[in-house]
Amino acid sequence: MHSNIVGGSTAKRVLQCPGSVKLCQNAPPKPSSKYADDGTKLHDAVHQVLSFDANADDLPLSVEGRAKLDFAIEALGEIDPDNQLEFQTECRVHFGDFLANVFGSCDLLGRLRSTTILVDWKFGDWVQVFPEENDQLLFYAAAAMRTPETKWAFEGTDEVKLYIVQPPSVRVWTTTKERIQQFERDLYDAVQLAFMPNAPLNAGDWCRWCAAKAMCPLLSGEVERALKTQLNNITPEGYSNALIMADRLEDWIKAVREMAQQALENNITIPGFKLVPKRAIRQWVDEEGALEALRKMGLDDSELIETALISPAKAEKALKKHKLALPKDHVAAISSGNTIAPESDPRPSVVQVGSQLRAAFSKLEVK
Repeated sequence: MHSNIVGGSTAKRVLQCPGSVKLCQNAPPKPSSKYADDGTKLHDAVHQVLSFDANADDLPLSVEGRAKLDFAIEALGEIDPDNQLEFQTECRVHFGDFLANVFGSCDLLGRLRSTTILVDWKFGDWVQVFPEENDQLLFYAAAAMRTPETKWAFEGTDEVKLYIVQPPSVRVWTTTKERIQQFERDLYDAVQLAFMPNAPLNAGDWCRWCAAKAMCPLLSGEVERALKTQLNNITPEGYSNALIMADRLEDWIKAVREMAQQALENNITIPGFKLVPKRAIRQWVDEEGALEALRKMGLDDSELIETALISPAKAEKALKKHKLALPKDHVAAISSGNTIAPESDPRPSVVQVGSQLRAAFSKLEVK
């Protein structure tokens, strides 16, 4: 839960696009998703285990959720191997009168000797998050320094370590109180600008999570420009801008569809469109009963039950409980193909070979 002005997860957007604040405040509320609900459940589970000594076995989690919870708890042991960390979890932090009505909640805040520790649990699998100059972590740290109940974690410390714990990695960035205070000043300026007439709008990767992107005039303008672009006349240099525009418009299209469906589900008429059921997929009403019925019809289990070896990722999780490592000589990381990525992507570029050479290799047979 965070402020509808700016919070940890929206800090980057507000800093880069102050005009988005009013747009988001006027946007219809976005319904929750399964991924968000699963993340909330896991955050609460970590809080229960660390602050109330709850038994992880008693918590209503899936097998995958339990593995992620175990990783989060083990990660704290890696951060604090000697069990010397003073900490509190699910800390509500705010800026007081400095930035009225701006608040958020950080996952874990503490002090380990002369170091302030702030940890953010990330349980999503798709987008890897890094702590370096992370606006969400800086927001929580700056607010915690202002909050009377949490500023103790900064008293007498020489450095601040900001952690992202996201299975299968624990990442840390060491910074200073001075850097956090500079972030606070930048945030203050952005919030003041947000409530001025014609607050500036700026498009960027922060648009991806913006609740108002479907109604953003800046992105709507990019739609108009995209429709007028003749792709067969574009120069190689122009592909860079076109690809950036395509990423933004794909997110915009998705947001428009989500917002329109939400309106239709609330009985709001949209001329020319209606809700229809998705394609029906047949499912067993009772798997055990169906299995028995099919056996009686003459099918044996080899025809009815499919089995396969679990994935290397699942095997690694299972072995970790026994303090064993995955047998690397039985595993290979094989890409399913190539894809386009920005230059900032940490993956190395694909080394292209000529089409004739590829064709020749494709004819080779491995004996």
